Amino acid sequence: MKAERPRVVIGDIVAPLIIGSDSFIIAKVPEGATAGELVIENGEQTSDSWACDVGVMIADSLHPVGSPAIDSFGNIYTTFSGTRGQKVPVAIYKIDLNFTMKPFINDLMNAHGLAFDADGMLYISSRYDGIVYQATPNGNISTYVEGMGVATGIAFDSHHNLYVGDRSGTIFKISPNRQIFVFATLEPSLAAYHLAFGPDDYLYVTGPTTSSFDAVYRISQEGETEVFYRGLGRPQGLAFDDQGRLYVAGSLSGRKGVVRIYPDRRADLFVSGPGIVGLAFSPSRALVITTTNALYRVDVGIKGRPLNG
Repeated sequence: MKAERPRVVIGDIVAPLIIGSDSFIIAKVPEGATAGELVIENGEQTSDSWACDVGVMIADSLHPVGSPAIDSFGNIYTTFSGTRGQKVPVAIYKIDLNFTMKPFINDLMNAHGLAFDADGMLYISSRYDGIVYQATPNGNISTYVEGMGVATGIAFDSHHNLYVGDRSGTIFKISPNRQIFVFATLEPSLAAYHLAFGPDDYLYVTGPTTSSFDAVYRISQEGETEVFYRGLGRPQGLAFDDQGRLYVAGSLSGRKGVVRIYPDRRADLFVSGPGIVGLAFSPSRALVITTTNALYRVDVGIKGRPLNG
């Protein structure tokens, strides 16, 4: 007797099959599924169950171009970046602990990178005017530093220096007294540089190019650059957990999502999904993921590395 067509169930909801063979299945996560045991069955046999966490959309109608920023209370900040030179009604949104989205900053062009300092001030780069802005908790903004080229990703180190990625090929370092240095130079990126500091106090950088075999770079405090991992498709936003594992939005062996890279430089696909551009860990051990038009929350139970600042 021929086995029935395979069936995938998440919790108690059947997931529609897209591709199925004797050894390979792709199923679409169904509407309404959140988390549960994933099981494959064919009428005669049932697989072992696998714990499956499903991302829940918490905001849409956005335009993030990098990772969100999360303050010490768990509020999430994200962008509506717009096309170059586009004036949008709201540049930065704040999403509170009840997942209510409210405008936070209006008058800013092409908001890109987001980072908090140790005092809870939010810093925002603009790829339009090359300025990094500083925002108070109530949303008042001022110019922090200018002349950063096509300013994209930003990050603080443990000594309160701010780093800014000019996607045309320069990483700038800005000291706490706002002195500007050229920290490192890299191959120009088609889209943006994304920055994060690791537990080794190295700066980790991605910048997608025309290659489908892009690298994650790491840069020492002396500005020496090396390849940390090569083999990702369109790597973008990145974040570390408290175990020193690096998570990168991108694709691995053609599979899109969030790639986890271990300190020994092994890699696996941690979250599956298309269009992911950034990520950050929340205080509640969830992973907040930005796509090209929305935010999702995945309860991964992993503590993020405390951010420098």
